[in-house]
Amino acid sequence: MTAANIIDGKAFAEGLRTRIATVAADFEAKAGRKAGLAVVLVGEDPASQVYVRNKGKQTVAAGMESFEHKLPADTSEADLLAVVEQLNADPAVDGILVQLPLPAHMNEQKVIATINPDKDVDGFHVVNVGRLATGLPGFVPCTPLGCVMLLKDRLGSLSGLDAVVIGRSNIVGKPMAQLLIAESCTVTVAHSRTKDLAEVVRRADIVVAAVGRPEMVKGDWLKPGATVIDVGINRVPAAEEGKTRLVGDVDFASAAAVAGAITPVPGGVGPMTIAVLLRNTVVAAHRNVGLSLDESAL
Repeated sequence: MTAANIIDGKAFAEGLRTRIATVAADFEAKAGRKAGLAVVLVGEDPASQVYVRNKGKQTVAAGMESFEHKLPADTSEADLLAVVEQLNADPAVDGILVQLPLPAHMNEQKVIATINPDKDVDGFHVVNVGRLATGLPGFVPCTPLGCVMLLKDRLGSLSGLDAVVIGRSNIVGKPMAQLLIAESCTVTVAHSRTKDLAEVVRRADIVVAAVGRPEMVKGDWLKPGATVIDVGINRVPAAEEGKTRLVGDVDFASAAAVAGAITPVPGGVGPMTIAVLLRNTVVAAHRNVGLSLDESAL
């Protein structure tokens, strides 16, 4: 039986996109142009194609320009870097996103490092990583920023709370920990080699699961009333032969019986990622032309 409150990321993301559209319209009126997001896709990866298509649709729906650059899988690294440099120099482009993963013959870090940090709306450039770590204004990876938005919407102030982040990736785990530190949480970063992982998780007021293992976190790992943010998206076999279903890194049924609030999969963190990308883009647009914006309102 589900006892936890369900954190509806889909509804929150819809409200965020509505606020973004208002800000984007105001930007267009003041700047004389729309905010612009450029997405570069290399190759034919089906999941990446769907993701890029959704980004384009939501960008346009929010009143911003969408620039898509689709390159064949055999594109040279030099040619990709040339495209990025062209976008860096284009005043109509406020945000640049190179869809990952890239083909094996390309150096992802080199490509990311070529993006102008002030147009790096994915927040992956080492300059933005450093800005986050030192508390300076920059761009934060979209998924962890979306997680913090959901947490603050549910809990208000996070100050003093004990948080455990399970996972240490550059995309989610590490920036998630930095964001929670900035909110004055006491933060533990746990991972596959953490001893007595269940016991570590059990003391947390906030649990963020971003480890990529289906339904790893069980209900008996949780402190009663904890808030659980499930970042995992795993496809596993369904009861019907030949079918699959999406599950998170948390065993939802057992966790929901113990937690105070929990994000579902799907419909929790997932919808937040593109919404925050749009948020970062409209923020970048204001910064790039020197227009003031109350970023805390987004």
